[in-house]
Amino acid sequence: MNQPEKSCGVLLLAAGKGTRMRSKTPKVLHLMLEEPILYYPLRASLDAGFEHTAVVVGYEGEAVEHWVKENFPDSSIIWQREQRGTGHAAKLAQEWWSAYDNVIVLAGDAPLITSETLKYLAERHILGGSDCSFLSFVLDDPTGYGRVIRDGDKVRVVEHKDATESERAVREVNSGMYIFRTRALASVIDDLSCKNAQGEYYLPDALALIAARGGKVEAVLAGDSEQFLGINDQIQLANASRIMRDRIVFSLMRNNGLHCMDPSSVWIGPKVKIGRDVTIHPSVQLWGETVVEDGAFIGSFSVLRNSVVRENANLKGSVRLNDSTIGPRASAGPFSFMREHGELLENAHMGRFVEIKKSVVGKDSKVPHLSYIGDTVIGENTNIGAGTITCNYDGVKKNRTKIGSNCLIGSDTMFVAPVEVGDEVSTAAGSVITNRIPDGALGVGRARQSNIEGWSERRRKKLTEGKVS
Repeated sequence: MNQPEKSCGVLLLAAGKGTRMRSKTPKVLHLMLEEPILYYPLRASLDAGFEHTAVVVGYEGEAVEHWVKENFPDSSIIWQREQRGTGHAAKLAQEWWSAYDNVIVLAGDAPLITSETLKYLAERHILGGSDCSFLSFVLDDPTGYGRVIRDGDKVRVVEHKDATESERAVREVNSGMYIFRTRALASVIDDLSCKNAQGEYYLPDALALIAARGGKVEAVLAGDSEQFLGINDQIQLANASRIMRDRIVFSLMRNNGLHCMDPSSVWIGPKVKIGRDVTIHPSVQLWGETVVEDGAFIGSFSVLRNSVVRENANLKGSVRLNDSTIGPRASAGPFSFMREHGELLENAHMGRFVEIKKSVVGKDSKVPHLSYIGDTVIGENTNIGAGTITCNYDGVKKNRTKIGSNCLIGSDTMFVAPVEVGDEVSTAAGSVITNRIPDGALGVGRARQSNIEGWSERRRKKLTEGKVS
């Protein structure tokens, strides 16, 4: 499209409460694939090339405004403190959209609209010289929708309740997504009426007013009706989530060569990035800004949030990662958990029932099983024995542990932080390490063993005498 820089703005209507959601959370902030519903039409608008967006907020508007400013800081916020319909919302935003030649109006609770469709709508509108264009689609059962009635090159929308029997037979319906020439919208916005059953101002009424004044109104028929599914309750939210999941997973399979044997069981959020030749087994969840690089394998029942899996890494299954990184050719699992910016470096390993928090495990080092490593740096080629714990919390603050390279840490070693262990150090199994161990030393920190001879016989005799008495 050859447009001036500020020729088109996008206005998203997100003021509604969403009563049928049965929740105190405003409808547009309900999560769909771990991102709010409102994220999707905003993202689609930006991906379509429309950089100037505004969001109309109302119910719990402070929460919606905070989220928008955190995630789409360039978007403007317009308050509709009393919800009196879509036409009323557009009127409140008039000062904002008057700065543009055209304005697209979208519903904030319709997350499945695509950037390609928005671009197509704008192109048709501008090339056709229309005063208003709107997206329409065909439904097998159009009950409840406004019907699109075409008469030659003229078009009008008749609401279901007002339609005649022949008009109700029409299956082409209004999506509720519009693009207006702002001069045309400004000429009719003050003439919208609230004389209806709901006592609200409806934006679709602007179409008839524009047409009555000789303006051109066009219905742009879209092929994919799923794009226009709105969300009014939790069931519709779950259905939209499934559709978006399929879009994301199938796109990755088609374009990136993702190997996924059971796509219906894999959930991938819209911000996740996946490289080439990645394999994901069933029942995996990838959320937030997770990145999975080329050749990585992710086993079943793994859940990753805002984490990075480097090339050719291997998550063997049932792995949890939060804000953490698995390095190149490193491996994790099964049944392991890393959080708060933990990191396995190249070819490192964390195994069964291991938790790593805010720690770095060096190249070729291993934490194979049954250990907790917190606030720790481990050097290269070190082996951590089963049951090792870094005791990092003293009741006031978290303390650091440093374990060097080429170390052999015996099973059930306790490191009482802050403590430092040099290179090529070994610890005896069952030791409690409270002081620094120098390079090349063996650390032993356990009580001397004592054997009490005849203990079992004396114990039996005492128990027998107790029963006789």
